[in-house]
Amino acid sequence: MGITDSVTRAAHNAWALFAGDGLAPPHRTESVVVGRGPHRTLRRFGPDDGGDPVLLVTPLAASPTCYDLMPDQSLVQYLSELGRSTFVVEYGEMTSEDRDLGLEYWIDEIVPESIHLVSELCGNRDVDVVAWSIGGAMALLTSAAHPELPVRSITAFGSPLDFSKIPVMAPLRLIGKLCAEPVIDVLNSVFGGVPAPLVQAAYRVTALDRELARPWFVASNITDAGKLSRMELVDRFQDEISGYAGRAFAQLAQMTVANDLSGGKLRLGERVVDLAGVTVPVLAFAGTEDILAPSRAVEPVTRLLPNTSVRFVEVPGTHLGMLAGARARTTSWVELAAFLEEPGCDEEPGCDEEPGYGVEAGFVDPGQDRSASPSPAAAPHPERADR
Repeated sequence: MGITDSVTRAAHNAWALFAGDGLAPPHRTESVVVGRGPHRTLRRFGPDDGGDPVLLVTPLAASPTCYDLMPDQSLVQYLSELGRSTFVVEYGEMTSEDRDLGLEYWIDEIVPESIHLVSELCGNRDVDVVAWSIGGAMALLTSAAHPELPVRSITAFGSPLDFSKIPVMAPLRLIGKLCAEPVIDVLNSVFGGVPAPLVQAAYRVTALDRELARPWFVASNITDAGKLSRMELVDRFQDEISGYAGRAFAQLAQMTVANDLSGGKLRLGERVVDLAGVTVPVLAFAGTEDILAPSRAVEPVTRLLPNTSVRFVEVPGTHLGMLAGARARTTSWVELAAFLEEPGCDEEPGCDEEPGYGVEAGFVDPGQDRSASPSPAAAPHPERADR
């Protein structure tokens, strides 16, 4: 490529980024809405007569585009190509009228109803549930609270259960111990929760290295429309992050500060949900570059679910990267596909000898001494647009 071509491409890309409509065309895999309700829209991807059902549970406040980030980094496309009947439940915007919605609303209504509907639409087959970030914890809590649900397995991408093992959260947990309640009360009184701009800003702060490196990344890749497009799509995902309902955020803050889930139990009103109630096979991913849910924060899942088999796997990537990064197709997605074929595979002779794609991979059987389970620490790594 000559100097003239380079200058032309750089000028075109710069104009598109800073003055035009952007380099990356809008992306959303074709889907059909098959169910609606208050803060629950269920979409089906792929044909009506697809294979075994998979339900992707969106984390609170996150955009469902985390599962459909870009054409070559779309988990919904990948699962549909495998022949699975793929569904995503999304929640829409939270307003001041939703201030009283708590985690129970998701655990007792939204997620269970979505599972039942997916099962009915697929001939009453059991459903494989896949979730990312705090959505993984919500899926586990839902299964524990409602063991009668037609769930075949649960997969959690980057879902922390021990918040004391997240270095980047330490200052926030300390601040939360000192002043969380009055701050939350103010936010709830004024906004009915935590508004989207504040949540978006907080997410960007956790990826501060990426934000600071952005000008250099753009300058050094100004002629590479592909890399700039991927960066732009990640930016759009961050811009689509929504707010939290007041009560739900207060419960999440309490869960983070008190670190309740590290003991395997969460008090919701007058009842306690115990993760020991989970009886379906579980696959848990941890990203080697994830600063929001490092391996040490995710690994306790192998000890807190004594009544089922748990497969814990480390894969390359950041918090978003392990789910939708460029390397996910050949790492975490391969592990997921194998797990969905035989969720209880660890019970078959020799099955646990299959190689893992991460740094650590292995099944933990019910009754096994979990104190001996590996707890590797993941070195923090800056969030990157192409990871």
